[in-house]
Amino acid sequence: MFVLGIESSCDETAASLVVDGHEVLSSAISSQVKKHAEYGGVIPELAAREHLTNIRQVMDLALNDAGKTLEDLDGIAVTNHPGLLPALLVGTSYANGLGASLGIPVVGVNHLIAHIYASFIERQDILKEGDSTITALLVSGGHTQIIIISRDGTCEIVGSTIDDAAGEAFDKAAKILGLPYPGGPIIDNMAKGANHKAVDFPRPLKGKPEHRFNFSFSGLKTSLLYKVKDKDLSPQEMKDTVASYQEAIVDVLTHKTFDAAKTYHSKHIVVCGGVACNSALRERLQTMAAKKNIEVVLTPPKFCTDNAAMIAALGYHQIKASKEQELIEAVPRAPLISSVPFFG
Repeated sequence: MFVLGIESSCDETAASLVVDGHEVLSSAISSQVKKHAEYGGVIPELAAREHLTNIRQVMDLALNDAGKTLEDLDGIAVTNHPGLLPALLVGTSYANGLGASLGIPVVGVNHLIAHIYASFIERQDILKEGDSTITALLVSGGHTQIIIISRDGTCEIVGSTIDDAAGEAFDKAAKILGLPYPGGPIIDNMAKGANHKAVDFPRPLKGKPEHRFNFSFSGLKTSLLYKVKDKDLSPQEMKDTVASYQEAIVDVLTHKTFDAAKTYHSKHIVVCGGVACNSALRERLQTMAAKKNIEVVLTPPKFCTDNAAMIAALGYHQIKASKEQELIEAVPRAPLISSVPFFG
């Protein structure tokens, strides 16, 4: 089954052609990062205009790279929640029109579940083996969650951020320090080789039983603000500060994820979302996995950030479950995550 994926939830216009939920034939992405950088964040209306300009050419590029045409498509999958409403409307409207013209099914895809499924695109074996739960750490610009996936496909969000997500914590730190947007990749690169113990930053909610699996990064950001206020940091001091700040985030994410995996008897941990590209986080998780005798599946970086391959791959399972053709609504009234269609 050839499924075209369309992603326009934020500042990437993406299209991808995927076969049977795991064979990625193409993945085309047009990023708007440079256009939003001067504002220090994504402007929804600007993002929507860029999606309108780019969506057709990005789709044509994906089809061309795959050596296919529109007539080869069996279905279309499009992100319809969560995301920026003006941006989502561009993708869903385009997908609805294209699907109607071709007479093929169109399915709306939950962006967060797609991030989780991205972990399995190149590891289909995990979907078929064992009977234990899987612990998923979803870390992106706007979401930080720990999700327990049962083998019958049901999901339970056992931990979530109560304020800033990890990605937001990196971006806000960069703004405080006068670094470019987005902050995550910049801080990751600056921290390499620096002293991550130079500054003693707090570990928010770590050791708090009432918030055992929850996260809070707003206070960490405030701590950084006060530690650098009215200080003229040398280049090395700046590197050590961002390394220590990153260490606090990585420490909390790792500790709580493995605690959840132990509590819910998971044999696998999957890590997904844009922040899953962070090299310090990936290294720490792998080191901890070796000590805890549990397998950590790190989503390949090409599938961590927003992309349409994960949308098309997940959409395949939804199309298999229901081939009814209907208009896809942007931001439907539904729980963010309650079940996943690729188990059970």
